[in-house]
Amino acid sequence: MNTTIKIDILNPKAISLLQNLADLELIAIREETKKGFAEVLKKLRANAKSAPNLGEITNEVEIVRTKRYEKKS
Repeated sequence: MNTTIKIDILNPKAISLLQNLADLELIAIREETKKGFAEVLKKLRANAKSAPNLGEITNEVEIVRTKRYEKKS
């Protein structure tokens, strides 16, 4: 049975305790990678057949803004 949990270490002494458990092969320690927005966007675009260019994005934003402001008036 494998269970994954996220632990926030409050006291640095706990790291050595966790490392001892890992040495005994009772737990496995994996560093969490922090993916930035740019990395996530790059991954999504790599899977897409075609990514919109800046002009297409700008046009879509303008359409949404126009619809939003029409509702408020």
